[in-house]
Amino acid sequence: MDFKRLSQQAKRLIDRRGGTKSLKEDADELRDIARGEGTLSDKAKAAADAMKEPGAKGPDTPAPPPEPPPGQTP
Repeated sequence: MDFKRLSQQAKRLIDRRGGTKSLKEDADELRDIARGEGTLSDKAKAAADAMKEPGAKGPDTPAPPPEPPPGQTP
């Protein structure tokens, strides 16, 4: 298993979704959904909807950074 490649893919995914701050906000949002009221299927639907947009919901959420062109590594 190529751990260096795996780590690079994880870093790109985190950067594409808005960085570590956005990742923490996503985790907090998922935690709130899991602890909230409703059935398991309601929670699963809410979590899927929450993951469509990076970071926490709100008007002050910054836009994600632009993606680099294919073939170019940051």
